[in-house]
Amino acid sequence: MDSSLEANKRVVRDFYDAVVNRKDFSAASTFLGDRYTQHNPLVGDGREGLREFIDVLRERFPQARSEVLRVFADADYVILHVLSTRAPGTNNRAIVEIFRLEARRVVEHWDVIQEVPVRAANPNGMF
Repeated sequence: MDSSLEANKRVVRDFYDAVVNRKDFSAASTFLGDRYTQHNPLVGDGREGLREFIDVLRERFPQARSEVLRVFADADYVILHVLSTRAPGTNNRAIVEIFRLEARRVVEHWDVIQEVPVRAANPNGMF
């Protein structure tokens, strides 16, 4: 596989871990580009929006953990397929995270989030 794709995957994995699992803005900000465009309508734009999101995670969901199950890369885009748990005893969530990079720095983010139902209409699973 192309080494630039692998490098992009590493950047996004490390960034995502710093944001969601470690809840460490200082560490996460080392992966950001000059700008950070956020497409999740519930999160503020830019570095300050990311800082506020991490603060909310730390405050409201201190035990939140996410496990990256799959990583896909295409040029400057990296996609994560994630199993997320907000708190013990709550339903898990399936998340698809999309990041765009410039010069190995995260500059843009989209996500799609779906709760994992207790009972599915088919036996295929979400992962």
